[in-house]
Amino acid sequence: MSVLKSYKELIVWQKSMILVKEIYKISSSFPDNEKFGLTSQMRRASVSIPSNIAEGWGRLSRKSYIQFLRISRGSLFELETQILITKELNYISDSEIIENLITKISKMLNSIIKKLDEKN
Repeated sequence: MSVLKSYKELIVWQKSMILVKEIYKISSSFPDNEKFGLTSQMRRASVSIPSNIAEGWGRLSRKSYIQFLRISRGSLFELETQILITKELNYISDSEIIENLITKISKMLNSIIKKLDEKN
């Protein structure tokens, strides 16, 4: 097993980046009146996920890293709720790719947090 040299090597960060792209793609078709509403909220929440993974990594402290991973997980759940809202409003019909990414990222974040917590 090799030691990771960068947060960019983390699969959870890579999948989070894919999620950001997917969110930007689907939100570009939302009604214009959502530009400063759901579109903006969803984009910020999605960007927050890989950003907090990276920031936590850069803190060089296990405790800080865990905290930023938890923030990332919170943003992920926020985004999941927003996806459900957009489905209810019929802004999107097929969110399977996004929902699968959210599930995978959630499991990965939970696993990393648990492993880091065990080392305390």
